[in-house]
Amino acid sequence: MDYKKIGQEVLVLLGGKDNIQKFTNCMTRLRVTVKDKEKVQFADIKAINGVMGIVDAGEQIQIIFGPGHAQRMRDAFEVITGMKADAQVEDEFEDVAGDTKAKVKASQTASWQKGFQHIGNIFIPLIPGFVACGLIMGLTNMWKLADPSIVGNEWFLLLAAIGGLVFGSMHIIVGYNAGKEFGGTPILGAIAGALIYSPAMNGIPETATSAAVPLYSINLFDHFTIMPQSGLGGVIGVVLAAFVFVQIEKRVRKVVPAWLDLFLVPLVTILVGSVITVFVVMPISAILMSFLTWLLVDVALYKGGIIGGYLLAATFLPLVMLGIHQGLTPIHAQLIQDTGYTILLPILACAGAGQVGMAIAVYLKTKNKKLKGVIGSALPVGFMGIGEPLIYGVSLPLFYPFITAGLGAGFGGAVIAFVSIHIAPVGAISIGPSGLLLTPLIADGMWYWYLLGLCAAYAGGFLLTYFFGFKESMLERMKQ
Repeated sequence: MDYKKIGQEVLVLLGGKDNIQKFTNCMTRLRVTVKDKEKVQFADIKAINGVMGIVDAGEQIQIIFGPGHAQRMRDAFEVITGMKADAQVEDEFEDVAGDTKAKVKASQTASWQKGFQHIGNIFIPLIPGFVACGLIMGLTNMWKLADPSIVGNEWFLLLAAIGGLVFGSMHIIVGYNAGKEFGGTPILGAIAGALIYSPAMNGIPETATSAAVPLYSINLFDHFTIMPQSGLGGVIGVVLAAFVFVQIEKRVRKVVPAWLDLFLVPLVTILVGSVITVFVVMPISAILMSFLTWLLVDVALYKGGIIGGYLLAATFLPLVMLGIHQGLTPIHAQLIQDTGYTILLPILACAGAGQVGMAIAVYLKTKNKKLKGVIGSALPVGFMGIGEPLIYGVSLPLFYPFITAGLGAGFGGAVIAFVSIHIAPVGAISIGPSGLLLTPLIADGMWYWYLLGLCAAYAGGFLLTYFFGFKESMLERMKQ
């Protein structure tokens, strides 16, 4: 999108610079306060390529560009007009999404919620890397499906290597972020992550020529044996190890003289922290990770069948609202490392599809132009798997559509669960992308089953909302 060119067209149709009093932007709109509304050519502005809609809000004209574009249009408008953008001006719908999200976050004060917030703060910075590398992996995945002989091609190997970078280095990045999040020295957290995935964990040689032997062997319930090995405990282990390193660092720093801080604090932290990590953190993390994957995959999915798939997809939106959905990121990552794909992500991605179906139903039923504008700007990114604008801007403020969106999403989860159990697993080879963007990341050519699940969720969210989930009187909730 040529923001400068579009901005110049918009400025002329708004009556020129002399008719502009002030302007700003929100997440989806360029908001311009004009001196004389009679000079504004609404139809012509709406016809501009790139403009998704226009709302007449009295003296303020709200031009909808969509998430990401509105900020860049504001920047271009500053250059074109030579004016500085003003602070946001609110009305009953302007910051519904922001206000709703703020209220939800403010209510998350329980200790367990704060724990999941820590996990979110550790993993959310990785999302751009997950998305970028995931899409590259998706490209190589589709390329291999189209031409299986391409696996020896140099360009294919290069792309595959680039796509795997975020997972190859994730333990170090997660350790770094965890060390920073818990208030310690980030590089020590990175070392904790590197320790868990060190090749030395696969066995410590007794002598230079003897075979590697494990440091310990724990037999659990006569069928689960734990021995130190590279990656034992996964990224959950990395987070816990980084936490241990931080606690040791803080305590050592209290007793070490300042002039010895640089030498003794990191040395003692790494030595003591490594011993605790190898003998305590890694075994405990392995047990915890095994329990979580058993509970979610073996019990909820494979034993729960289509009902389990339905419940997983239907309950994911409340997890997002409670701020604990990021807690699943380590599980996805571990499943990918263990099996090559996460079988949970395609099912959970149906939650966003239920939101899209809900939004389409509300758009068709409502007569409120402002709500239509909010939905129209949020739907495109909703199809791409970015559900926050629809959750906090539409379904959660209206409340009942939030419920019907989740219930509708369950149908998509049930479809994918049925296919995964009775035909072949529908798994994602990377995390980060969702919605339609997840399609090329579906393993083993099962993408069409994933799309079938999305369509079932679209339909479920639409039908339940259209017939049971929305009335015009619900708009009063968005004014509170």
